[in-house]
Amino acid sequence: MPLSPRVPDLAALDLLLSVIELGSLGRAAQAHGISQPSASSRMRHLEQLVGVPVLERTSLGSRPTAAGALIAAWARDVVDAAARLDAGIDTLREQRDSRLQVAASQTVAEYLFPTWLMALRSRAPATTIALESGNSAEVARLVLDGRAGIGFVESPTVPRDLEAHVVAHDRLVVVVPPGHRWARRTALTVADLVDTPLIHRESGSGTRISFERAMRRVHPDWQPSVLLELSSTTAIKTAVATGLGPAVLSSLAVATELAEGILVSPPITDLDLDRPLRAVWPRGQHPTGPARDLYAIARARR
Repeated sequence: MPLSPRVPDLAALDLLLSVIELGSLGRAAQAHGISQPSASSRMRHLEQLVGVPVLERTSLGSRPTAAGALIAAWARDVVDAAARLDAGIDTLREQRDSRLQVAASQTVAEYLFPTWLMALRSRAPATTIALESGNSAEVARLVLDGRAGIGFVESPTVPRDLEAHVVAHDRLVVVVPPGHRWARRTALTVADLVDTPLIHRESGSGTRISFERAMRRVHPDWQPSVLLELSSTTAIKTAVATGLGPAVLSSLAVATELAEGILVSPPITDLDLDRPLRAVWPRGQHPTGPARDLYAIARARR
């Protein structure tokens, strides 16, 4: 049931109690960190709401009227209850901030999250942070089920029940071992990839979904030829390096191998393989506490 408009707000009731306790409007104003004119205005508004004087101003200070003393007695229970509510909310916030469960796709978890984590630890040193890594479909399920406070995905689409906000950008690249026939090519084309069996991530992987969507933008009827399907980026890199076949992976995931010459990445001239990496959370909600801090860190470092 909505409260009557005659009920004063908590700040006014708390100030009234301080005036009575301290015997002076000026001392009460100082205790509440406001000016005396502001305190006087607040008391006048309170009296207008209740319809009776609550304070008597004298040369020695302020004291309650009979009605003011009665209102103050009632107000004490209200203010004490509000203080208990405030303490309870603080406890809930501490519990919320004591642990953050994060879900992230493998690319984000392995190549971006460690740096974000270092920055988050400086902001929230008392927070225990747990990371669960999986493909983008698994991350979406964890967030929707409430088992993760925030998620990070690399797939081009997310379920409608999730909000998604770009925090970084990535590019997919074709990788082969140095001895592969493509390693000497100055460039590849989509035609080279259309009928070539590739080593793929599992279904639900953001990397695989992004690549297949990019290919179908050029060849709508194209179907992938799967040489081998692996659920680990590291396993795919090892398989490529041993000569089993080419693969398409995140540029973040193969940066070290490319720099060391373990893998080679011939450019593709006619296929857009850029993709956003996004933070996700349930639609209609917003990250709070450490989850909000982690989102801000990820955006700042993109």
